[in-house]
Amino acid sequence: MADATDHSPTDERLQDLFRDGIVAEDLPSAFPLLRGRALLRAFSALFHGSEAQVLLRLLVLRTLGNRSHAPEWAPPEIREALAFVDPVKLDTVVQRLKDHELLVWDSETLRYRLGQLGRKALAALATMLEFERDDDDGLGYLTAQLAAGQAVGRISVDELGHLLSRLSELKDDFDRAVLSGSEHRIRRAAERLDSVWTWVEKGTEIVSRIGEQEDIDPAAHRLAQAVGRAQSALLRQAGTFQRELNKIDQHRVHLGRTGLSSSDLVGWLRSLDVEALAAHADGQSLMPLPAPFIHDQIALDVAEFELLERERVAAEITALPDAESTPDTADLPMDDEDLRHLESWHAQLAAITAPVTLESTLVGDDYALSAYRLSLLGLLGDPESAALEGGTAELARLPLALDIEPHLIDVDLPRIALVSAGRLVPRAPNGKKTDA
Repeated sequence: MADATDHSPTDERLQDLFRDGIVAEDLPSAFPLLRGRALLRAFSALFHGSEAQVLLRLLVLRTLGNRSHAPEWAPPEIREALAFVDPVKLDTVVQRLKDHELLVWDSETLRYRLGQLGRKALAALATMLEFERDDDDGLGYLTAQLAAGQAVGRISVDELGHLLSRLSELKDDFDRAVLSGSEHRIRRAAERLDSVWTWVEKGTEIVSRIGEQEDIDPAAHRLAQAVGRAQSALLRQAGTFQRELNKIDQHRVHLGRTGLSSSDLVGWLRSLDVEALAAHADGQSLMPLPAPFIHDQIALDVAEFELLERERVAAEITALPDAESTPDTADLPMDDEDLRHLESWHAQLAAITAPVTLESTLVGDDYALSAYRLSLLGLLGDPESAALEGGTAELARLPLALDIEPHLIDVDLPRIALVSAGRLVPRAPNGKKTDA
């Protein structure tokens, strides 16, 4: 009996590729590959060897798998269906497929049929070959795989990651085309976007359905959201291409009255091969250039810079001024605060010994003075204001109380129509109001 810790020769060879102390089974990225070794061995049996050998094995496997009405094959039927293949080579391929369980031999019926690994290999190969004919930048195949998984309720994180990577690559290619400012690159990028537009829209629908599932894995949900954002950015790229093409069109130079533009000239030059371009360049680099090729506007711009702008920049003083010490606050000019109105009004209020009406205390030369006095009356009796220093604190400490009633009265004051009814009442030393 073999020890449970023994490894197969394949595992030993794989282990030899890693550093000391690293176990292949402990690597998260290697675990799915080790789990699918049977399927990988089947693909190795198919694709190992020269291109001709690989094509022959795939041809035999596809031929045996395409007969859906009668999936079992007798050996003579195989030789008859593949009569164009050398008999010895055919027997070798059939035996190889049988050894790796791509073909299964039924001893009861004495017939061959495709094994599970063979069906999986053919299904994967058929999908890849189907999308190889489309110019979809790989999005078609990736989106189809994601749609198939979503339809059966099996969302693959790997498939979402592959789709996100491909979308990011396309977005980066499109951004670099825009930054290049080349009309040719922008138009080519726009054509690529048109070729993948259908698959981007289909992918958006699939990702929306994936995001609505409640039992989806958190990692897959985050990837689905990232894929949705990448697809939205890709769909907005069409407007970016059009804006850049409009800018290029505004600066396009037209060649006289021929109707041709510089873009037409560039496109024509791109269509020529190297020999034709070299033939057109013969004799075109003679010096000095003929006068008609001198652009007077460009010459004027260069002359203006050399004669004016360069001298102006050279004469400009860009040195920073010398540092100065911060002035003392005592040296800063300060205007004395004008407290004449407050002091004169404080003296009037301090002389009150009997209740007086509110409007009589607000008499001023104008509206501003009356409003100023009314705002100060709210400080009377305020303990926080009375605890401070200054003219307003002295006003708050006056033994007066303000009573205001909830209605307005018509008064004869400058620029004032109505005033709240109220009065100022002296307070006794104990803080209570006194009524005369």
